[in-house]
Amino acid sequence: MSLTFTLDPAVDRSLRDEILDLWTDVSNAGGSVGFVPPVTREAIRPELVKHLVAMVEGRTRLLVGRDGDGRVAATAFFTFNTHRLMTHWVWLYTVMVHPRHQGKGYGRDLMAAAADAARGFEGIEAIRLTCRGGLGLERFYGCCGYKEVGRIPDAIRVAPGDDRDDVIMLLPLG
Repeated sequence: MSLTFTLDPAVDRSLRDEILDLWTDVSNAGGSVGFVPPVTREAIRPELVKHLVAMVEGRTRLLVGRDGDGRVAATAFFTFNTHRLMTHWVWLYTVMVHPRHQGKGYGRDLMAAAADAARGFEGIEAIRLTCRGGLGLERFYGCCGYKEVGRIPDAIRVAPGDDRDDVIMLLPLG
């Protein structure tokens, strides 16, 4: 069964809580989404609130993938550039698929849905994202059409003595 994607869903308490649970579960499973396990919902909540505020302000858009049971199984946040010389591309942040759905192709489905959504944004020609090196994420995004366009060695400190590269990926939409 595939996911059903919705761009800009109405955000209510239920959706907010499901995204918070997803983010916590992905983080605690070792996912590269801004936190290192173990992490609690309360530690993640302020970051989610920042995303939600940016949505209200029109700077960010949300893509949600729901599984066959209607539960949030995947998300990605688009963030628009405010610099006048960079408004032709968007950032993709907090790309997540729930650990219970790993290996089903939902990650590729999410990335395809994100590209389709971005193609509908006026004036947007590319998607840019960054990922943590050392996890094989560059290969995954490469399989989704992204090209590595930069790498900053040891820019991400996961723990003392565990520094990872910050890998910059780009997907031209043309």
